[in-house]
Amino acid sequence: MKRHTLLGGALLTAATVAAGTLSVTPSAAAEATAPYLNSRQPVERRVSDLLARMTLPEKIGQMTQAERNAVDGDPAQITGLGLGSLLSGGGSTPTPNTPAAWADMIDGYQSRALAGRLHIPLLYGVDSVHGHGNLVGATVFPHNIALGATRDPELVREAAHITATETRATGPQWVFAPCLCVARDDRWGRTYESFGEDPDLVTSLETAIDGFQGRNASQLDRPDRVLATAKHFAGDGDTTYGSAAGSYKLDQGVTITSHERFRRIDLAPYVAAVQQHRVGSIMPSYSSVDWTEDGVGNPVKMSAHHELLTEVLKQKIGFDGFLISDWDAINQLPGDYATQVRTAVNAGLDMFMVPYSAARFEQALLAEVQDGRVTTARIDDAVCRILRAKFELGLFEHPFTDRRYADTIGSPAHRAVAREAVAKSQVLLKNDHRALPLSRSQRIYVAGANADNPGNQAGGWTVTWQGGSGDTIPATTLLEGIRQYAPDAAYSLDASAPTAGYQVGIVVVGETPYAEGVGDVGTNGHTLALSAADQANIDKVCSAIATCVVLDVAGRPQLIADQLPKLDAFVMSWLPGSEGAGVADVLFGERGFTGKLPVSWPRTEAQEPINVGDRDYDPLFRYGFGLTTRR
Repeated sequence: MKRHTLLGGALLTAATVAAGTLSVTPSAAAEATAPYLNSRQPVERRVSDLLARMTLPEKIGQMTQAERNAVDGDPAQITGLGLGSLLSGGGSTPTPNTPAAWADMIDGYQSRALAGRLHIPLLYGVDSVHGHGNLVGATVFPHNIALGATRDPELVREAAHITATETRATGPQWVFAPCLCVARDDRWGRTYESFGEDPDLVTSLETAIDGFQGRNASQLDRPDRVLATAKHFAGDGDTTYGSAAGSYKLDQGVTITSHERFRRIDLAPYVAAVQQHRVGSIMPSYSSVDWTEDGVGNPVKMSAHHELLTEVLKQKIGFDGFLISDWDAINQLPGDYATQVRTAVNAGLDMFMVPYSAARFEQALLAEVQDGRVTTARIDDAVCRILRAKFELGLFEHPFTDRRYADTIGSPAHRAVAREAVAKSQVLLKNDHRALPLSRSQRIYVAGANADNPGNQAGGWTVTWQGGSGDTIPATTLLEGIRQYAPDAAYSLDASAPTAGYQVGIVVVGETPYAEGVGDVGTNGHTLALSAADQANIDKVCSAIATCVVLDVAGRPQLIADQLPKLDAFVMSWLPGSEGAGVADVLFGERGFTGKLPVSWPRTEAQEPINVGDRDYDPLFRYGFGLTTRR
């Protein structure tokens, strides 16, 4: 593979990339002696040297992030607007969706960025929230709620490291992960993106940041590391039901809380992320905070919250990375567009995800600075933070994709780690008559829509934003995993096939994919209840076969109290991702059940929100509950 580098301070080009061929001009060669291009100089000196050379429009360009689809038809915009960053939103992929096509695409964009006067490389971001989920063929790990059930910080770190390796091998150097949300209401459509309802549990699994970035800044420039993003600062999992705008119920809603409770529940994970793990970027939430101390009714959007973004996060906690807005988040602020831009910049946002309005944003911010409503000091602070990350990532020396680990994408070794994570995340909630583990010699009957559906077991943020049912990714389904132990296991989608002669019935119930507010209970027909088809399958199988096991493949607890007496065993299988065989490993005793609930399990939907420590706490299954078996 031919490589492009900024090596030894000189801009070198060795090949033609998708967007064209770069060449070294006399002015570029002369500028190569600049301290910012000298990798031997300390990062802070390189930052200050480059900043001093930049014009105001160039600085504002670094604060601007566009969606790749907005520039793909005219990549010259990258150079013309001096864009500092691009992203792929959920489902925004090259054709074909392969590692090589990803790398070629991003290298083409990078060549355009390097054609700018100062040759500042582009930072490319992607939602690798449970593996490099946009890439077909990547290792797809269980979602965070499942990892929360493992209680295994080292396993979480390893999963994030694999995700970083597979992501950077295709071009992106930055991931919008991990989610440090504390999910306090399971009706939220992002519950599965949370490690759990307890801030201490979330904090304990911030080893994911180390897996992404390495244990210190000196490792960030390696081809198996990416810049991490802690999201969504702060309180996004703690909003009040019914407080969201539009059709959403919880997502992008209002966190009504006191300062003390906010600090204890919602803010605590970010303190550790900054002070213990040195997370490189943080994404403020769409949600708002309404302090109870001054009376309820005056919420402030996080993107406009100077107190929390600047005074608390940057000054008090000591965050020295950069803040990236969520998708078009500034458009939700009060006022006209100029006011929205001014408010967000002055609140402390550093980079702006303005997917399809980059030029408009740059023009608006330029006018705000020129008219004195945003200071040049605030601009310089934002740009310094962004440039620091680019230097630490080694992008000035190696701006193009290092593809050395491309062959490891979806490899057996990576999938083995994901399979282990699946097995350790299974939570055994009922096991009467020692129904589990199963014997390989038993005659087994499997039913249910989620038994043989890769898309359903992967959930949202898989290939597309909302995910999708069906054969969306290469995967081992739960049924295929069961057949690794019991090759003759029968399968019937709707339990209509004869059940006579079978000793064990396994019914796989659960949810179909969703993401964010679209998945809020009360939106688009979403509910915590099992579907009518799932209930019918349980009734058919459990009434006909002596031993009945139910597996729930979902991103949050579902209402099972009425069906529970009919079952011999009940397992919460969360959203296992691509390695469904990990479920079979514990069903058949190859591994013991060790998973513990990361959230409290309600008896009824009316109990939500329900969390450990509540007054009159009476869930169906308590937070931290999980039966164990031996291998």
